[in-house]
Amino acid sequence: MHPGYGFLAENDHFAEILEECGIRFIGPPAEAIRLMGNKSRARETAKAAGVPIIPGSDGPVEDVDTAEGIAREIGFPVILKASAGGGGRGMRICWDEKELRTAYDTARHEAERAFGVADVYIEKYLQNPRHIEFQVFGDAHGRIVHLGERECSIQRRHQKLMEESPSPMMTPEFRERMGAAAVRVCEAVGYQNAGTIEFLVDGSNFYFMEMNTRIQVEHPVTEEVTGLDLVREQIFVAAGEKLSFPKQIAMEGHAIEFRINAEDPVTFAPNPGRITTFHQPGGPGVRVDTAAYGDYMIPPHYDSMIAKLIVKAPSRRDAIERGRRALDMFIVEGIKTTIPLQRRILSDPRFLRGELSTRFMEALLK
Repeated sequence: MHPGYGFLAENDHFAEILEECGIRFIGPPAEAIRLMGNKSRARETAKAAGVPIIPGSDGPVEDVDTAEGIAREIGFPVILKASAGGGGRGMRICWDEKELRTAYDTARHEAERAFGVADVYIEKYLQNPRHIEFQVFGDAHGRIVHLGERECSIQRRHQKLMEESPSPMMTPEFRERMGAAAVRVCEAVGYQNAGTIEFLVDGSNFYFMEMNTRIQVEHPVTEEVTGLDLVREQIFVAAGEKLSFPKQIAMEGHAIEFRINAEDPVTFAPNPGRITTFHQPGGPGVRVDTAAYGDYMIPPHYDSMIAKLIVKAPSRRDAIERGRRALDMFIVEGIKTTIPLQRRILSDPRFLRGELSTRFMEALLK
């Protein structure tokens, strides 16, 4: 059973139930999900593996006074994060003691509502980092490899809007260092199947942030630059087969993914409703993953993403041009989408120069 990339994909109890019923879970072992799904325990695992981590608490903070003491020690600003979660839920940036005391209970309540666990931990907040993640894969025969990086810095409210591979800041030497660190984390937990190690990069330094124990929304950009079918590989690995690709994977060309969300491109408010017209782009180097169509009714109960547009070209410059054309050809009427915002991003001089950070959108929307 393949769980997709929703909540069931990182639910260790679900994986255990399938195993007890004699159904093979297409994903990592339940114990790996349990260990790496807890963000504070994942930090401890990375640290023990010799991978740099952002200064912060050793596990969840028990009360706001403890949180304040840690914040003073590592220095403001700091960020509170849900131990059991991700996707921006249970996450609060605090610039001083007053904000920390206000945000602590809010973050705990939000974490409990979203994940059933109120625990939060605290980290130093890096003010202008890049968000770089590495696709990793392991099989049941002890082999673990990485398939290169994805640049995920274009995001709002800690939710990604666009991803690309390779990162415009990456060098072969830096990739080797980060990739080796990602593999060490996986080796520490005996990881199998697909996963992602997420890092924050600050200048020449990188820090482990968290691990996603599943295939991710943005996996198509890795597929495009490596020529691999990652979901197919997941199925074979779950069946006990060895990884089909060599240890060193060549990355060819450049790929960019656009998350087409049913949202207001200015306020980011969800915009469910009926799609009256749906025309998707095509042609060489253009891929669209979607289940939407004309007359489809988007319900208000789920994630707002309705399609993924992926473009590939020989160079980043060519991929950007191809992305512009594809976005212009992508017609969705009846609802608002993020397409106008993504067109604007592709025209921004900083994006064109590859000068990206997790605060890119904040500056763009000023």
